[in-house]
Amino acid sequence: MRRRDFIKVIVGSAAAWPLATRAQQPEMPLIGLLGSATASDWTPYVRAFHQGLRDAGYVEGVNVSIEARWADSQYERLPALATELIQRKVTVIAAFSTPAAHAAKAATTTIPIVFTTNRDPVQIGLVASLSRPGGNMTGSTNLDLELTSKLLELLHDAIPGARVIAVLVNPTNFNTDTLLKSLQPAARRFGLQVHVLEASTEGDFDTALRCCINCGQTGW
Repeated sequence: MRRRDFIKVIVGSAAAWPLATRAQQPEMPLIGLLGSATASDWTPYVRAFHQGLRDAGYVEGVNVSIEARWADSQYERLPALATELIQRKVTVIAAFSTPAAHAAKAATTTIPIVFTTNRDPVQIGLVASLSRPGGNMTGSTNLDLELTSKLLELLHDAIPGARVIAVLVNPTNFNTDTLLKSLQPAARRFGLQVHVLEASTEGDFDTALRCCINCGQTGW
């Protein structure tokens, strides 16, 4: 996803709020930022987010406030974090990632939500259509499922003798099923067997990687 596009959507969404609605907001609007990973994971995006706001005339602490909630890759925390932002009476929610967008959508039908996702927002139930999102959701997407097969093709070219490919996924991520489904046709085309390894917490990685090494599989 291009960071600039995400910022344009945020700023454009704020500019489109009805005057009556804005009149009811505090003098200084409060933006709620909801992320599924850690703040450090999204540092370039957060930096671009602040720069985009400054370009539009919004400076944190001067004419806009920002409250961030990060789930630290523990997706089960997202609903509670979204509720916290709503209780803080945020003007708009910026949802960084697909899981964050789903949590925000489930938490409110009235507060505007601007999201970023690398999946089809229609297919995963975020919006009604790309041209008419409907409801309180809008955002930007980078439909990159075609890259999944391309990555597998590059791995196959690099190690043509490999017959089993290990794929490390987070089973709690909303995108996992879609990614694996898009991977299967490419795997069949190259005669590869896909072995799925799961890791949803930091402690799961060692076990998953040991399994990959012990089985002598090519990891991805």
